[in-house]
Amino acid sequence: MKPYFLKTILFTGILMLFVSCQETTQKVFTVSYSAELGTEGFDGRLLILMTKDSTAEPRFQINDSDQTGIVFGVNVNDWKPGSERAISPEVFAYPLGSVAAIPEGTYYVQALLHKYDTFELSNGHTVQLPMDQGEGQHWNISPKNIYSKPQKINFSKSGSNHLQITEEIPPIEAVADTEYIKHIKIKSEKLSAFWGRPMYLQANVLVPYGFNAKSEERYPLMVFHGHFPDTFGGFRTTPPTAIPEDGIYNSRFGITGYQYIQEKEAYDFYSQWTSADFPRFIAIEIQHQNPYYDDSYAVNSANIGPYGDAITYELIPHIESLFNGVGEGWARFLYGGSTGGWEALAAQVFYPKEYNGAFAACPDPIDFRAYTAVNIYEDKNAYYTEGPYRKTLRPGIRDGKGMLKSSLKDMNYREWALGTNSRSGDQWDIWQAVFSPTGEDGYPKPIWDKITGEIDSEVAAYWRENYDLRYIMERDWDTIGEDLAGKIHLYCGDMDNYYLNNAVSLTEMFLNKTKNPYYGGEVDYGDMAEHCWNGDHENPNYISRLRYNTMYLEKIKMRLKATAPKNNQLVNWNL
Repeated sequence: MKPYFLKTILFTGILMLFVSCQETTQKVFTVSYSAELGTEGFDGRLLILMTKDSTAEPRFQINDSDQTGIVFGVNVNDWKPGSERAISPEVFAYPLGSVAAIPEGTYYVQALLHKYDTFELSNGHTVQLPMDQGEGQHWNISPKNIYSKPQKINFSKSGSNHLQITEEIPPIEAVADTEYIKHIKIKSEKLSAFWGRPMYLQANVLVPYGFNAKSEERYPLMVFHGHFPDTFGGFRTTPPTAIPEDGIYNSRFGITGYQYIQEKEAYDFYSQWTSADFPRFIAIEIQHQNPYYDDSYAVNSANIGPYGDAITYELIPHIESLFNGVGEGWARFLYGGSTGGWEALAAQVFYPKEYNGAFAACPDPIDFRAYTAVNIYEDKNAYYTEGPYRKTLRPGIRDGKGMLKSSLKDMNYREWALGTNSRSGDQWDIWQAVFSPTGEDGYPKPIWDKITGEIDSEVAAYWRENYDLRYIMERDWDTIGEDLAGKIHLYCGDMDNYYLNNAVSLTEMFLNKTKNPYYGGEVDYGDMAEHCWNGDHENPNYISRLRYNTMYLEKIKMRLKATAPKNNQLVNWNL
């Protein structure tokens, strides 16, 4: 090769390196905040939100639909007031892939810092995570997070825009107790030991009508599992004030007047609760938000801590002691839908003697061979099926007609933009946080690469042995089957939006084959029913979803007739 060719190649390489460095150090956005918001320096995830729509703040327009805004961000440590943090073109951005891929034009833009605390865990790891501030782990409304007011800009890839953070999300006022609803909060010694700081559990308690602490009467406990509830929902002591024909369209259910329907159902429940012959019981909804999500999935976890033990052995006995609960496993029942459905079944499986029945509607994946649209044991990639010449995206959400609304890849990409190391506070990250072993860095070990979708078979094996509920029941049936017989009830629509019916079907195949003993419960499907069908063949989902606290009572009564001691002291159960 001639010398001038070598010089040309060398010069070209240096030029390309210079351009690359220029691109890497280019500041598309810079962000700072004033000392009025704090002087100690913050850790967290600095997010930039961009939309074309001015009808709502950009922080409220990030979602899994094709109408989503744009989000991207960087982690910051010890960020001091007055100093700038920069966003460069190569930063990952949802849903476009990178900041460099964002089309130039006019946008409404907002910056938000999702603050992280430092935790010294009992496992020896130090991690930075967002401490819940009473909102149930939602980054865009979490008190103490700081943000900028929406700003209209002309975005150019060659320019730079500065965003000044001036606002702080205010505290959330706790809901006050009423005659019927009490909010019980305890410090959990088990969780505090794990997290290295005081950690609390709270229950929203619906008190039995006519409760008298000095009475000899005793009440069974109904645990309604679900997402973070600020108070006990669906209970209203006054008639509806909403207008039946309000003209407000509910896109989820395709109806108008839904506010009236909810208020009427809540008032009807109150009327039942206070009627003379209604069976008396304690109903609770649990607040177990944590630094990863709005609830813990009610099990013990390497990354979340011993929430299963804390709920079962600390919180529940405390509530029963306050409100004359029976305090024994034969008088405790579990129910819920979606996340709550998984939790109801999981608590029953992991604590088979402590509960007397689980009614699990549209449960999150209970068999990881159908982890929504992925078989984590056999598939190599979570995002695609792949042949020799093309790839096909796996679905994430479908509508009631089976039409794809979002891919599994895009759903995970949104979470990746919101927070690395399972810190998005959203669905796929909490599953990973609950089910995975702890990685060398102290964070949950990924089940798959968040960018490529490549599945880690070793992590999948850990998931199977510890949290695949169907597998665990089948593996341990000789040991736990006697304590689970008659207690398992599963319900799911066969057009569940998240493909959860596939795992229910696989679990049903196992349950139907059980012997010595036979499982003796129920598995039922709603024809063409979406998420979250819960066993009601008579009413539409927008009605039945409001009746969890009453719809399983006849089945619970049958269970109590078969298992309650004769001197049970229960009220209005007619056993």
